[in-house]
Amino acid sequence: MTIDWIQFTPYTALAGGVLLGLASAAFILLNGRILGISGIVGGLLAPLKGDVGWRVAFLLGMACAPTVFGMLFPADMRVAPRIDADYLVLVVAGLLVGMGTSYASGCTSGHGVCGLSRLSPRSLVATASFMAAGFLVVFVVRHLLQGASA
Repeated sequence: MTIDWIQFTPYTALAGGVLLGLASAAFILLNGRILGISGIVGGLLAPLKGDVGWRVAFLLGMACAPTVFGMLFPADMRVAPRIDADYLVLVVAGLLVGMGTSYASGCTSGHGVCGLSRLSPRSLVATASFMAAGFLVVFVVRHLLQGASA
């Protein structure tokens, strides 16, 4: 796996971070709910009465946002990500993330953005664990696995 640093766009990344922060703050202030994707999706698996509409609307908004971005901004700001992994790796990674969010009682967006801003000790531990696991995986893949195959 490689990161294409030449295509890194700090201004769009900053704008995305600001929008995520504003959206999470508005979501908790207006709805009293934490903006965590795993919780929003999980709530559709066993929905409560009157709880499906906003969840579906939120997920549709997430799915439509790249199209709206593409219509509003010039082509040089629309860089498609390149993922150097096959489908099996992506499926396994997705399943591992799903298991992790189940064990951690939330996902990176819920703990990292909303939990840390609320000074939640559980979110601090969860976010530190997510980050440590990510660092460990990158180290193993970059230094141990690639070094063994060289």
